[in-house]
Amino acid sequence: MTDAAHDVTNLARAPEGVRRIEWAEREMPVLRLIRERFAKERPLVGLRIGACLHVTTETANLMRTLEAGGAEVAIAASNPLSTQDDVAAALVSHYGIPVHARRGEDRDTYYRHLNSVADTHPTITMDDGCDLVSLLHQDRAEQVKEVLAGTEETTTGVIRLRAMAADDALGYPVIAVNEAQTKHLFDNRYGTGQSTLDGILRATNLLIAGRNIVVAGYGWVGRGIASRMAGHGGHVTIVEIDPIRALEALMDGFQVMTAAQAAAWGDLFVTATGNVNVFRREHFEAMHDGATMANSGHFDAELDLTALRQMAEGHVRDVRENVQEFDIGGKRLHLIAEGRLVNLGAAEGHPAAVMDMSFANQALAAEYVAKHHAELEKRVYTVPTAIDAEVARLKLAAFGITLDPMTAEQAEYVTAWKHGT
Repeated sequence: MTDAAHDVTNLARAPEGVRRIEWAEREMPVLRLIRERFAKERPLVGLRIGACLHVTTETANLMRTLEAGGAEVAIAASNPLSTQDDVAAALVSHYGIPVHARRGEDRDTYYRHLNSVADTHPTITMDDGCDLVSLLHQDRAEQVKEVLAGTEETTTGVIRLRAMAADDALGYPVIAVNEAQTKHLFDNRYGTGQSTLDGILRATNLLIAGRNIVVAGYGWVGRGIASRMAGHGGHVTIVEIDPIRALEALMDGFQVMTAAQAAAWGDLFVTATGNVNVFRREHFEAMHDGATMANSGHFDAELDLTALRQMAEGHVRDVRENVQEFDIGGKRLHLIAEGRLVNLGAAEGHPAAVMDMSFANQALAAEYVAKHHAELEKRVYTVPTAIDAEVARLKLAAFGITLDPMTAEQAEYVTAWKHGT
């Protein structure tokens, strides 16, 4: 349903979305504590937050938290297949938050939705992939001066932002939430690892045990995927271009191959590099009949889909929900979720307990830039250490865990330089 304030698929699905948002909230105690404080202190009053994020139950709880802090919030999807339509409906009709997102939207609709968020003239941007930042800088440059600061959720977006900063093109400071230890060590590794496997299993019902699994990229996301695949009995090979990460993968017990070697060996291929055309024509030619591909990087660019379609010459069909079959001269290659983020395209994304930490960082980073934007330069910043530590402390407290403080003697010892052998 469409009006000037929103564009969602079906407002009648709102009650279902509310139930699921409330279920996710039970697994998000850190964000709930922040929302309670924000409701009392209202640190975001007077700010307009324009968000380009995956419209999921967890994101809904972040939006509620920002609104509790006094901000005006509008959100568009950061991926055409990641929107949960019931959640979008609930945000609009139950929580009064403008949403511009429909699952399966085409490219034109995607950018129309981004522009709808930009039309609210945000003073803080909140991105997952840098698309809103890029839109403002390239198409609506006159608005850039209105933005005090931004935050960025994912590795791919941070890469783009750092490229902008290196070109002296970044018009305002951005906090790289992805670089928080309580984000990438947990969300990227445990969240993406589990949800990627979940998406693949929901889409295909494949047995992982005994299969040859190729994971391209051994960053935090790749580590998580490889670990989960190995835990399910898969024989895991890593494709890497970074020698240090490749060595780490080898010492973690995985095989390491080139993409060409892995193409002929693998049964299931999962990309998680943040780069483009990791597997392409020559690799598709080497893959065996029945090979299955999925992408867990942010954009649908890690698999050369143009080449894959050309090779199939129109012989493409849907064989399961979220699975396409490409017939290449009698050899069948399978693609999950159109090569988009498999954990959101074919499943529900990260577990709420993991997103609790990521979105706690987002909320606290928004509060931080609201207070300190005038002191910040036009570059990419990491999350302040104090915020990272506070998120970890609150998460431990939610598990009922407390830590020993250092004694006065220990505190003195680690700050002194005269202690010897």
